[in-house]
Amino acid sequence: MKAIRSLAVFDLGGVLIDWNPRHLYRKLFDGDEKAMEHFLATVCTPSWNAQQDAGRTFADACASLRLAHPRQARLIDAWFERYDEMLAGPILGTVDLLTELRARGVPLYALSDWSAETFPVALKRFEFLQWFRGILISGQVGLLKPDPHFFQLFLETFAIDPARAIYIDDRKPNVAAAAAFGMEGILFTDPPALRAELVRVGLIPG
Repeated sequence: MKAIRSLAVFDLGGVLIDWNPRHLYRKLFDGDEKAMEHFLATVCTPSWNAQQDAGRTFADACASLRLAHPRQARLIDAWFERYDEMLAGPILGTVDLLTELRARGVPLYALSDWSAETFPVALKRFEFLQWFRGILISGQVGLLKPDPHFFQLFLETFAIDPARAIYIDDRKPNVAAAAAFGMEGILFTDPPALRAELVRVGLIPG
């Protein structure tokens, strides 16, 4: 007999929270998109930031980057010092769905790549993060998605039966990793498409 999907696991950035360094750096570069994109591709790169998501401190990360790019020191330090400005706000349509799930008594969990140093900024700002029964952040455990060890640790930490869980993420490799553990993987594209998927799996009425 097929298990009923009865709980929801959410990624955070790009699904519930509009996080993007461009929200900050457009201001710092006075709207010069070309210069900003060059900086984000060559200095504060996604791979550099991922190391903080995996547990490296921003003190170490920024210090090493300042040595390599001394003329960009102010811009490098802004990543941590003005981190809140990278968070444009909640993705309202998805938070509306989260509200519906909560009202229906669906257990809610989160699994996210996020620095342990900057996640408290989000916790303080977004009340809906208090609705989750459990949140596991990559920076707390030194693992990144789609590493299967991260998913395994999440399931074990919160005693979750993957056959009863749906997992929502905006990145295909992460959805595939969740599906490999038996969760119902949903690739997030926009709130209306997510609503249709939640109806399909029976977590909200059609």
